[in-house]
Amino acid sequence: MPSWIKNPKIVVPGVLGVAALLWLAFGFFGVHLLFTEDRAAEAPPVFDAGTSADGVVTEFSGSFVGLDHPTSGQAIVLGNGTGQRFLRLEAFETDNGPDLDVYLVNSAAGGVEDAIVLGDLKGNIGDQNYEIPEGVDLSVYDTVVVWCVRFSSPFGEATLAPA
Repeated sequence: MPSWIKNPKIVVPGVLGVAALLWLAFGFFGVHLLFTEDRAAEAPPVFDAGTSADGVVTEFSGSFVGLDHPTSGQAIVLGNGTGQRFLRLEAFETDNGPDLDVYLVNSAAGGVEDAIVLGDLKGNIGDQNYEIPEGVDLSVYDTVVVWCVRFSSPFGEATLAPA
C-alpha cells in the first residue's frame, strides 16, 4: 500500500475535495437528471363547464426546435371561444434538467425578461397541458420556450402561428 494513503494530511483533504465535487455535480448542477426521464401523459385539457368537445378549437400551433438541448414535439393552443385557453405539448421530448419552466415569450423582444411563466415543465417526455392566463395576446407572446431557470438556458422553442 502506498505510504501517502496512511497520511491524514493528504487523505482528509482529498476525501473532502471529492465530496465537494460530488455535491456540486449532483446537488447543484443536477447531473443525475441527464440520466433520468420524467414522463407526462396528460389527457387533453378539460375546459370549464359548458364547453363541449365540439366547442374546442386549435387557435395556434408550432413545432419545437432544439436550442441548447435537442427538443421536439408540437405546441398547440386550444381555446373554447370564451377566453379560456390551454397550451398543450404533444409528442414532446427534450433532455431532462434542473428547474425547467414553460414560458410564453415575445420573439421580437429577443429574451425572456417579460415572459409569461406558465409553470414548471411537467415532464421532459410526453403530452402535457398548461392553462394560459386570460387576456394574453398570442400575436405578441408568440413563442413557447422551455427555459432552465438555474442556468438561464433555453432548451427549445416553438413559434406559434395561427391555425
